Amino acid sequence: MSFVSRLYRRFAHLIHELAAFGTIGALNFVITIGISDILHLGFGVGPLTSFGVGTVVATTFSYFANRFWTFRHRDRSGLGREYVLFFVFNGVGLVITWIVIGFTHYVLGIRSGLAFNASQIIGTGVATLFRYWAYKKWVFLPPTAPPVDPHTGLPENPDEDTARGDAALPSPRMPAGQAVKRGR
Repeated sequence: MSFVSRLYRRFAHLIHELAAFGTIGALNFVITIGISDILHLGFGVGPLTSFGVGTVVATTFSYFANRFWTFRHRDRSGLGREYVLFFVFNGVGLVITWIVIGFTHYVLGIRSGLAFNASQIIGTGVATLFRYWAYKKWVFLPPTAPPVDPHTGLPENPDEDTARGDAALPSPRMPAGQAVKRGR
């Protein structure tokens, strides 16, 4: 077997996950840029407001597409918990992009449509790196993740459970006696 084949087999899961994430990201980019360009360039709405509205619309599509396609193989730790965290991390991504757009528009004073779109692209690229990392770390948990703390919505520390003697308690992710349905 060739080196490339072995390398692909070893990273096939990650390659497919990144391809799905990238496809959804491209669709979200079209949604976000389309809405923000229509609002800003067509109707004269401010650049940050325009991008914010486009991002909120695209985020809703993005959550469901990522949950049921990109990260479908990962545990479901509660639609509400995932949705809230997803929006929080998209909010951080929005702020990252706003910084780039605001710097271009207000600090540099470059207000052309080309500069607006270029700043959206650069900001979105940086924000996308952050979001991918955050989704994998906190939103769409791996199947081997510790149970989610019902008070914080974050994964519990398994060492704390053992120290408290709670290791045998049922997981708050799923009622006792239910099997996890896995697979593609």
